[in-house]
Amino acid sequence: MTRFPHDQFAKDYLKELLTPLGTVETSRDVTSEVREIDVWFAPNPSKSTRSRQIIGLLGRFAATPSVFEPFRNAATPSQIRSCISKLFDIHAGLQRQANRDNSPMKEDDLPWLWIFSPTASATTLDGFRAIVDEENWLPGVYFLGKYLKTAIVAIHQLPRTEETLWLRILGKGRVQKQAIDELIELPENHPFRSNALELLYNLRINLEASQDLDEEDRELIMELSPLYLQRLEEAKQEGEQEGVRRERRATIENLLKLRFGSLDEQLSAIIEPLLELPPEEFTFLLLQLSREELLARFGR
Repeated sequence: MTRFPHDQFAKDYLKELLTPLGTVETSRDVTSEVREIDVWFAPNPSKSTRSRQIIGLLGRFAATPSVFEPFRNAATPSQIRSCISKLFDIHAGLQRQANRDNSPMKEDDLPWLWIFSPTASATTLDGFRAIVDEENWLPGVYFLGKYLKTAIVAIHQLPRTEETLWLRILGKGRVQKQAIDELIELPENHPFRSNALELLYNLRINLEASQDLDEEDRELIMELSPLYLQRLEEAKQEGEQEGVRRERRATIENLLKLRFGSLDEQLSAIIEPLLELPPEEFTFLLLQLSREELLARFGR
């Protein structure tokens, strides 16, 4: 089944975005019968709010203890009920622990469940009486009853803004493609851009190795192929540059040993500054200057 590469991508991706904000566990077991939740998140109050702001709507979800359940295909009523059942198992476990500790459990301490579905039909949303809180939340975020502490996020309905970008990456088809294009356009020094792209490259590799691809997965592979080839070329160039640097370092070390017999701590300390010079320049200096002159010019 093609869902497994996407499942692993979603877990790794959410972990990457949420780790700066608190404690993240993926594939956490739930007691009663052994079942797993995809992503468990516990916020750390001491963490900077800057990262929370950067990931927009996802950061708002991460303001409280949360269970995140991403789906590649539209979540069915049965799957939604299963997620809610696991949430209730978690609530019951926390309540039992609170009773053992003689510490009253506050309603606000119970985690929320956020179900990420690429699409959600009106029939499914109506069946759960899921509604939009227009005053406080964006379109596409549907809340069940207050004490159910559950929301269904219909990714295809989220507005196309930077605030929703990090959730739309988990969408499907045109929605995901647009989000990937927006991700590429972010500044190269964006704190999450590089790692998010690396996870997408890994997703492409895993999908390409799959024997059961649907048309949307083939289109996603095609969408990611130019990026992947560019990354391979960059890695090749980085490797070549590192190889050149190693060769130059070896040349400098050999010249120092030739001139002064061995490399002590002082001579070793001037290698890095010498590497910043063109080969012809550092070669000339190493052959002409005395030990004292080299240390005076390049020493700390």
